[in-house]
Amino acid sequence: MLFHSFQFLVFFSIVFTVYWLLRDHRQRLMWLLGTSCYFYMSWNPWLILLILLSAAVDYLVALRLERVDSLSVRRLLLIGSISANLGLLLYFKYTNFLLDAVAPAINLLGVKFQPPLVHLILPLGISFYTFETISYIVDVYHRRRPPVKNPVDYALYIMFFPHLVAGPIVRPHDFLPQLATKKQWSWLRLQVGLQQFLIGLFKKAVIADTLAPVVDQVFLHPGGYDSSAIWLAVLCYAVQIYCDFSGYSDMAIGLAHMLGFSLPANFRMPYLASSITEFWGRWHITLSTWLRDYLYIPLGGNRGGTLLTYRNLMLTMLLGGLWHGAQWTFLVWGLYHGILLIVDRALPRRGWFATPASKPFWIALTFLCVCIGWVFFRAHRLEDARVILTRMLIPTSGTSLTYASCIVVMLCLLVVLAGHLIAEWVDLKKLLRSLPRPVLGALLGLSLVAIQLLIPEGSKAFIYFQF
Repeated sequence: MLFHSFQFLVFFSIVFTVYWLLRDHRQRLMWLLGTSCYFYMSWNPWLILLILLSAAVDYLVALRLERVDSLSVRRLLLIGSISANLGLLLYFKYTNFLLDAVAPAINLLGVKFQPPLVHLILPLGISFYTFETISYIVDVYHRRRPPVKNPVDYALYIMFFPHLVAGPIVRPHDFLPQLATKKQWSWLRLQVGLQQFLIGLFKKAVIADTLAPVVDQVFLHPGGYDSSAIWLAVLCYAVQIYCDFSGYSDMAIGLAHMLGFSLPANFRMPYLASSITEFWGRWHITLSTWLRDYLYIPLGGNRGGTLLTYRNLMLTMLLGGLWHGAQWTFLVWGLYHGILLIVDRALPRRGWFATPASKPFWIALTFLCVCIGWVFFRAHRLEDARVILTRMLIPTSGTSLTYASCIVVMLCLLVVLAGHLIAEWVDLKKLLRSLPRPVLGALLGLSLVAIQLLIPEGSKAFIYFQF
């Protein structure tokens, strides 16, 4: 059930109406939990058992942690809980990858081993809700927060349908306190949520899905296209993945707002970043901060000297790359960004390069570096990535994109660029609040109609659903 589908519109209309008609706070939470279960089961009804099992383990372990003072027992409970969650993630997402990785080593020992192909259905959102369960149990272990007593509250923290499938990754301190107070109806909150949802809908359904055919055809057979087509496809993918994923995040945040909940921001105009470090402070913010707090800092962060800091950065980005998928391309993408972060830290800017006048140069260079990284992220194989990067570097002949495709692509790229610049220089929220309500209502209605007219045929699922 995709956020930009008619089926979801009907689903959310029913959820929204019944939710605000119910007067009892606990009944509202039960309603949200039940509808969230239905939402998840609409993809595959049996996989709901997996997420409920994972949630039940952490709920019970957290209650036990509160009653135990022995450090060794507490550590055992923590390790057991994290192992159970990561074990499920490894089994469903990485089984075939790990079998393929160990096969050459086994063959070197003289044992002939042909890894079998294990046919598994990847549970939607498993990478996201696994991180949420780990952050909860780690926070309880460190006594940063008490365990949740009511199982409904904990289950809703994991399964709240706006963020369930592809984030934002929600921390316990972000969401659980919001369950304690009854939500009051607010026209302003409805307006803000609807605005955010429409912005996300435009990003995903109009921009990302319009660019998708160009990206798909070039990355499927990169060896057949000339350098201009390759460059344009890489630029298209940079915009597509941003509009697709930030569009989902915007819609999730907007839906939550309309139900009286706040979800953390996940993007902050990342392509205006002037360094790779700043980029990771703007891109998929809830993932990068999760990796920082639950992986980079526990590894030692920047407390152990220069070499250990570089090691911790590299390990964090390698694991961040693998988190995205069980392919060597994602591992190389993580390695690449780890190197960029190390270089960024090792080579401080001096002279003109540290002045405000140099900022456009650094923004352009950072964007170029990010685009090169996207080649590994999107390519089906490392060989395809090599072909694409070679044709980006060396002018090569081949099939060009049609004139009509180029016009559509350039329009999409210009719209996204203009949106970045306007959002950077204009306080849109303040501007919209200043409009009379009838004018604002008409504007939102016209925006919805315009989006529906611009949506291309064959709208696609969100890119991050595969992770």
